[in-house]
Amino acid sequence: MSFSAVSNKSGKTYFLHSRLQELKGGQKVTLYYFAGVAGPEAIDNLPEGYEVSENIRTGLPLLKKKK
Repeated sequence: MSFSAVSNKSGKTYFLHSRLQELKGGQKVTLYYFAGVAGPEAIDNLPEGYEVSENIRTGLPLLKKKK
């Protein structure tokens, strides 16, 4: 079961995905993003040290590092 967040503004469910991206300098970073459909890159758990917030204007969920 993929990790999901429901928008307070629209009520739509979004699923958390991750992707390993190689930068021009050769460094590899993990990108996290929400999508409306659970795809093959969907992940089951929220990454440690992160929390879900929501863009007030658009209602889209965002992943932020905990302070």
